[in-house]
Amino acid sequence: MDAQQALADLTEISSQIRAAVVFDDKGKVAGSTLGDSGRADELARSAAELLAVAEGVKTGDGTELTQLEAATDEGSVFVVREGTTRIAATTGVDPTVGLVFYDLKSALRNMAAAKRPVRASGPGEGVSGEPGGSPAKKRAPAKKPTTAAAKKPAAAKKPAAAKKPASTTRKTTTRKKTDAS
Repeated sequence: MDAQQALADLTEISSQIRAAVVFDDKGKVAGSTLGDSGRADELARSAAELLAVAEGVKTGDGTELTQLEAATDEGSVFVVREGTTRIAATTGVDPTVGLVFYDLKSALRNMAAAKRPVRASGPGEGVSGEPGGSPAKKRAPAKKPTTAAAKKPAAAKKPAAAKKPASTTRKTTTRKKTDAS
């Protein structure tokens, strides 16, 4: 899937994202939700600078910074990096941080999955109607029963006992009037 499609899917599933841009490690924009390419370039450049500054001040074991959020009174900026591809997004105030990061990472994964080469399928493999599709996983053959108990036929079920019909006679009682005189 290309960057534009990934961003369209992203904004469809995430109502918190106001604007987003996909760009590479050189700052070249691959896709944007912004109508103006100048604004898209500026968001990509600002996000790259934000990553660089955060990378310079982080402490730790020397691994690369992969995600960050910068929150202001007006909203947040999120940046996620995977390999040479970056995605940046802006949100309103008080977003669900974990969900936004998840959605941004999913968009990057969807783009990366579309770039992987598809292995040609052999006969009987892949998705029906799609030549060269990914091969289907082969199932292990079903195990056959080996014990004598497993080979016995199932016992025939006995029919349920017939229920006795409910009695239709009713016991009646009569009252005698007592003379009050």
